[in-house]
Amino acid sequence: MKGCIFCNISEREIMAENELAVAFYDKYPVNEGHTLIITKRHVETLFEADLDELAAINRLIFDVKRLLDERYGPDGYNVGVNVGEAAGQTIFHLHYHVIPRYLGDVANPRGGIRRVKKSIIPYWAEGEKGGGRAP
Repeated sequence: MKGCIFCNISEREIMAENELAVAFYDKYPVNEGHTLIITKRHVETLFEADLDELAAINRLIFDVKRLLDERYGPDGYNVGVNVGEAAGQTIFHLHYHVIPRYLGDVANPRGGIRRVKKSIIPYWAEGEKGGGRAP
């Protein structure tokens, strides 16, 4: 799509790719090494991609992890996709976030991505008081 910033990514920004997907560093990284993986074909959301594209993204996630492990040596990862405005999607071209995590990058990483909205996590409030356990 002509106006899509991801459809117009330059070759020099690409860190890895395969036949149906491309990976590049996020311009506004959460952590060092934060990478985006997109479909080469313009599709707005995860649910518009075909199974071949999703398989290509998954293969690229593993390739990117190896590259990030070598370059940054993170202690963990968050991998995810936002689908729709209500979920925080701001660029409407399917993209996965591969976010390296480092011990100490936040005071308490418990809950991971579930911590985005604490009010919907029953065990989080309990955990704050010391009595809850994550499932």
